[in-house]
Amino acid sequence: MKIVLASASPRRKMLLEQIGIIPEILPSGVEETVTKIVPEEVVKELSERKAEDVASGYGASREDVLVIGADTVVAAGDVILGKPVDRTEAVKMISMLAGGTHQVCTGVTVIRMKDGKTAGRCTFAEKTYVSVYPMTREEIEAYVDSGEPMDKAGAYGIQGRFAAYIKGISGDYSNVVGLPVGRLYQELKKWNENAPGGNLHD
Repeated sequence: MKIVLASASPRRKMLLEQIGIIPEILPSGVEETVTKIVPEEVVKELSERKAEDVASGYGASREDVLVIGADTVVAAGDVILGKPVDRTEAVKMISMLAGGTHQVCTGVTVIRMKDGKTAGRCTFAEKTYVSVYPMTREEIEAYVDSGEPMDKAGAYGIQGRFAAYIKGISGDYSNVVGLPVGRLYQELKKWNENAPGGNLHD
C-alpha cells in the first residue's frame, strides 16, 4: 500500500519517518477557509478537506493508497492562531503566548483509496497543552527576527529555538511539532485489527 502525505511540512514527513512510515509527498492545494470556530472542529474540517483533495486524484487509479491529511492550530484562550502573515503578526502571537498556557490542536484525516473508490476513512483531533515562560519584548523580537516563526502555527516551533521558552507540556509532544504520530499509529493498527474489510473507524 502506498502512503501519501497531503502536506509539504518537512516536520510531518520527519515524524512519519521516525515511526517507520516513508510517505510520498503530495501537498493539497485547497484553501484553508473554515466554517467552524472550536479549535478541534477547525483542524478536523481542514484535515478532511486536504485529504479529500489529494484522495480525489486517485479516483481513476487501481492503486491501493492511504492518504494522510493534517492541520494544526494554536489556540490562546478563544483566539485561534494560524501561521503569521508578517513580522508584526508574529510578534503579536508570541506576545499572547508568553507567560501563559495555550492549546495546540492537530486534526488528522486518513482516507484509503482502493480501485478508484474510498475503501475507508477516519478523522480525529489531538490536543496538547503548552506552557510558556514569560518573555521580554527583546526576547520576543529576537525570536521573530530569527525567521523561525513564519511558517508555523502560533508563530513558534517547539523543536527549534523556542524550546528555550517552553515551561512544560501536557499531552503528546509530536502533536505540537505537527502530527500526533502515536495516535495515528494506533488508529492504523485499529484498522488492521478490527476492520479486515478495509473500513477505518473513529
